[in-house]
Amino acid sequence: MTVRTSNGRVERAPSYYTATLDRETDYPTLQGQVSVDVAIIGGGFTGVATALELAERGLKVAIVETHKIGWGASGRNGGQVTGSLSGDAAMRKQMRDTLGEEVDDFIWHLRWRGHQIIKSRVEKYAIACDLKHGHLHAAMKPSHMGELQASYDEALRRGMGDDVTLLDAAGVRDHLASDIYLGALKNTRNLHLHPLNLCLGEARAAESLGALVFERSEVLDIVHGPRPAVITAQGRIDAQQVLLAGDVYHKLERKRMNGMIFPAMGGIVTTAPLGDLARELNPQDLAVYDCRFVLDYYRMTADGRLLFGGGANYSGRDSRDIAAELRPCIERTFPQLKGVAIDFQWSCAMGIVMNRIPQLGKLSHNVWYCQGYSGHGIATSHIMGEIMASALTGTLEQFDTFAACRQIKVPLGDVFGNPMLAAGMWYYQMLEKLR
Repeated sequence: MTVRTSNGRVERAPSYYTATLDRETDYPTLQGQVSVDVAIIGGGFTGVATALELAERGLKVAIVETHKIGWGASGRNGGQVTGSLSGDAAMRKQMRDTLGEEVDDFIWHLRWRGHQIIKSRVEKYAIACDLKHGHLHAAMKPSHMGELQASYDEALRRGMGDDVTLLDAAGVRDHLASDIYLGALKNTRNLHLHPLNLCLGEARAAESLGALVFERSEVLDIVHGPRPAVITAQGRIDAQQVLLAGDVYHKLERKRMNGMIFPAMGGIVTTAPLGDLARELNPQDLAVYDCRFVLDYYRMTADGRLLFGGGANYSGRDSRDIAAELRPCIERTFPQLKGVAIDFQWSCAMGIVMNRIPQLGKLSHNVWYCQGYSGHGIATSHIMGEIMASALTGTLEQFDTFAACRQIKVPLGDVFGNPMLAAGMWYYQMLEKLR
């Protein structure tokens, strides 16, 4: 199903998630003037998660979204909620200056905070998003097993022995009907879910607490000053504070933010329903991704389809035929699916940061921004939403920890950013072949 307006304009990607929405949104377009405590630009996970946090704390909040709530990567991704943090090595190096010896504990607890927030909200607000436990991080060459062993050892040291199991090749075959893996780290704390239904459910929760939500309302300008405002074609929101949470999709504040974040296009497909074969291929209904720099990731949907993604395109341009590109990967992983029908295919623009550290900062005294999760957005956006809500209500400690990190800007920004990313990923793919 592709959601369109009355004039035929496409409003959502033609994805499996669109076709299985629990409830479509129909929020109004911003018209006239509105006054709130906090205006949030962007109706993806960052904006919605922050809005819900603020609404729970009693603030009057407005979300303003150019398209539909969950239109971007928040409603198109692979649906995996894992404890991996893109850029954790860079975080550890830079944050040591402010956190000292506590940096390792800070990053470890950060890994799992998103899981806690999401599980709590799903339960509290009865959000139907197919939430399930269980994940495999799979090795495709011997060097990967060393990395998984180190992750397993740290999990044991941190008291996660009941959540993790290190599997050899035979152990993986007990969990997946695939022969391509040498081993895997099984983690039952990790989650997978229907991300679009989660995002929309959280928006409804925020609305139930008094938040205002506006769709089809592109922000054209941000007014800085003692009382900032956001301006759309038909309206204006005056606020005490503004949060820019559009990630890679917005083109606002380019003088300050050009060259900070770049799009990488990921492709995802979903097969036709597999019937009993779904249980044969993945009997424990686990989400999976492998250890490569450019990896494949997949899981079974609630109605027994294989949802499979991979092969990020760092040129910033959409793939031509996602199904044709991913079919060989599917059939290599599961030869049993040779020739399987592909019912849905779509792309997902991920916001990539050069050093992979999420970018939190201020553009002026009361205009903030939060962006850049580099492919780990579901859990990380919820963590950052909590941090931003705390900062906007006066508790700055965790915000300052991230804001103090050096942000790498590429000269001439969008002109050279994606070519540099593409060259960098080519380099890492070459390293992958050698390790």
